[in-house]
Amino acid sequence: MNLIIISSSVYYKVKMIFLDKTFKIAVCQMEVVDDKEANIEKAVHFIEKSSLKNADLVVLPEMFNCPYENTKFTEYAEHRDNSQTLKAVSAAAGEYSLYLVAGSIPELDKDKIYNTSFIINPYGEIIGFHRKLHLFDVDVPDGITFKESDILTAGDELTVLDTDFARIGVIICYDLRFPELSRLLALDDVELMVVPGAFNMTTGPAHWKTLIRSRAIDNQFFLAAASPARDESASYVAYGHSMIVNPWGDVVAEAGPGEEIIYADIPLNSIKKIRSQLPVLKNRRLDIYDLCKKK
Repeated sequence: MNLIIISSSVYYKVKMIFLDKTFKIAVCQMEVVDDKEANIEKAVHFIEKSSLKNADLVVLPEMFNCPYENTKFTEYAEHRDNSQTLKAVSAAAGEYSLYLVAGSIPELDKDKIYNTSFIINPYGEIIGFHRKLHLFDVDVPDGITFKESDILTAGDELTVLDTDFARIGVIICYDLRFPELSRLLALDDVELMVVPGAFNMTTGPAHWKTLIRSRAIDNQFFLAAASPARDESASYVAYGHSMIVNPWGDVVAEAGPGEEIIYADIPLNSIKKIRSQLPVLKNRRLDIYDLCKKK
């Protein structure tokens, strides 16, 4: 009997051929508490649960190891080279042989703190990162007041990566409100946009679902958004309702307010079909406007 051993990368490529370029995503809506070790343990547990459902890609929420508070960002900040959080979730991704978009954590770099998402491959290696580009500085009367820029520094680079099954782009929360950013990712051939986010009880009911569906429809790609679970006792109450939307704008999976994992099979070939039916990207009038043009 001959035994043939193939690498994880080759396995995924063969798998995609036979499954018509379909892969499985798990979006983890976990409750975040004021206890780093407990949050890390919960994240690892959710990764393990996702692997038991044969997820190829797992997504964690924004600030999954840290309460969403400016004072906590400083307290919980970690340097990537010595991060308790990244070591644990990277080990889990490697153990269960899956890709991981590790939500975001407060990343310490010299004297600055960033809201950063790390992308990890099935070998447990960090292959990319996204630093939140648009900081959440808002003041909504009778709603929410928050100023991330009091503590955090904004990133300045787009994040697009090739995995074994899809080309993905990563943005974080408030980045979702800026359609120029999502369009640039679509023009860079992104097939799935991943959005760790923590909309609140003012902005969430008003705009979360509308923005997610709009970005998917505008750019005709898949979109997966991961929120923390709602905790009414927290100083910042997340909306929840993590969601996976297809390029037609259909919601294929949606969480409620509490802890859960939502799953979806992602048939990438449907992108080509939808773009041929409604050739929005092809029909852009670059003689009138050009998003990439600098004035």
